[in-house]
Amino acid sequence: MIAGWSAILTALVYLCALFALAFWGDARGRGFVARPQVRAGVYALSIGVYCTSWTFFGSVGTASIKGLDFLPIYIGPVLAFTLGRGIIRRVARLAKAQNITSIADFLGARYGKSPRVAALVALIALVATVPFVALQLKAMSAALGTVLGSLKVGHVLAAQGSANGLALVSAVILAVFAMAFGTRRMDATEHQDGLMLAVATEALLKLFAFLAVGAFVVWSMFGGLADLAAKAMADSQIRGMLLRLPDAGTWIALSLLSAFATITLPRQFHVAIVENRDERDIAAAAWVFPAYLIVINLFVVPLAIAGLLTFTDEAILRDVTVLALPLEAQAGPVVLLGMLGGLSAAAAMVIVEAVAMSIMIANDLIMPWLLRSRGPLRQGGMRALILTVRRLAIALLVALGLVYLAAAGDSTLDSLGLVSIAAIGQVAPAFFGGLYWARANARGAIAGMVCGTLVWAFTLLLPSLDPARFPVGGLIADGLFGQAWLR
Repeated sequence: MIAGWSAILTALVYLCALFALAFWGDARGRGFVARPQVRAGVYALSIGVYCTSWTFFGSVGTASIKGLDFLPIYIGPVLAFTLGRGIIRRVARLAKAQNITSIADFLGARYGKSPRVAALVALIALVATVPFVALQLKAMSAALGTVLGSLKVGHVLAAQGSANGLALVSAVILAVFAMAFGTRRMDATEHQDGLMLAVATEALLKLFAFLAVGAFVVWSMFGGLADLAAKAMADSQIRGMLLRLPDAGTWIALSLLSAFATITLPRQFHVAIVENRDERDIAAAAWVFPAYLIVINLFVVPLAIAGLLTFTDEAILRDVTVLALPLEAQAGPVVLLGMLGGLSAAAAMVIVEAVAMSIMIANDLIMPWLLRSRGPLRQGGMRALILTVRRLAIALLVALGLVYLAAAGDSTLDSLGLVSIAAIGQVAPAFFGGLYWARANARGAIAGMVCGTLVWAFTLLLPSLDPARFPVGGLIADGLFGQAWLR
């Protein structure tokens, strides 16, 4: 098996290598990245930042409990980049023509350059991003805790350090790297070739790691797919879960939300729209990204079945099945690769999301207020102020993720992710209204987003909080003002 210190050291060395790659891409690799085929490949793979630790760990956890209900989260993006390719091309064209730097800027521009629309979108995006950041921190702390504490059949041994302590350490490391990656230049419209190259590399690593773990489990721990399928069909509980008919309404709703999220999540808008250099690259992404989503999910169900067959104790944390299985087999290199893939997926999401959100918070929330209160600044003072605001915004985002993680209690990765994409979904009607409806106006967009976000907060955010820490149990059980129909 592997030593705990070697696992931590490997993770840190990997993050440093990603930063070195990003630095090289900005300083000396621009010519390489600018080659049409390389540029198209980097662009298409960078959109794979959609696959976070929710994909790497959470999909198997969801499949272990809900069967095939993890699929709508990937059906939506596949449809968005195949059937909706024309929409993405139109958004990219408009964004390029108007030097758009974020989804908040885009919606503000579509509604008569309204600063109020832009500010509201930035606030909603911040609220929507916090559960996603909490998801990554939870996944990282669970992964590190599982590996460092090691795993025995049916139960996890005491980890080295508490989950809260591991989440705090992960948050600090990710915040530092996000600042290093995303606050090296002031001009938010300048393409970040190095960052995109690092994100594309991360996409390849997590794909390889997940496939390697899946192949090891299927063909080393079991006798292949046929053997695994036969054992699953012989188990009435697993068979019933896999053969259960999906709920059509739930699948349609989640597919739509995930399709919207593919373009409206701040990090997705950043990599798919802001970082797009050539519309022809969207055509490449229209088949590379869907293919990527299909391939990375090939072993989700086999791993879930293997976890259910291997660990019958319900106390096992299903979200770490990807690591628990090779740990059970005492396969140190596979454990290390799986841990690295999961941490990489989480780190890439937080870094890109933090970069996108820091630009949005600075441009649409903080800087307008500072300029109104302090007046115009000299160029040197402006640069220093903008970079400082962005760094503080990154620190705020990660800190809020930690707070929400503590407030959400024992929420699964799946539930945290759904809370997040449902929140950003409130921007979608205004987004498509401003894109295609000539009579859309700023006041209507603001009203719709505010009402939608309030409903989201009551129906999803409040129930996600731990009633032991927040006195919302009565509100959820009895309904608002004691009205049962408002439960």
